[in-house]
Amino acid sequence: MRRVCDSSIRVRIDSDTKERASKALDRMGLTVSDAVRLLLVRIAEDGRFPFDLEVPNARTKKAMVELEQGGGISKGSIEDAFADLGL
Repeated sequence: MRRVCDSSIRVRIDSDTKERASKALDRMGLTVSDAVRLLLVRIAEDGRFPFDLEVPNARTKKAMVELEQGGGISKGSIEDAFADLGL
């Protein structure tokens, strides 16, 4: 049974993000309204956000900055990395 859409939502977002999202959704054959509707239906059905929302802690943020600046350690293979860790 199809439900009647009898409620509306207004969302404030910057123009650039709206435009980029609209273009990406258009390539998928969806509108912004379709995407928001799908998100809310998933939340209503599952009682949770449909993907994990994770925020990096201070240690992880520091490591990310270090890597972006060319720091960190690089290994030729996963085996080399494990060997250096004694695994």
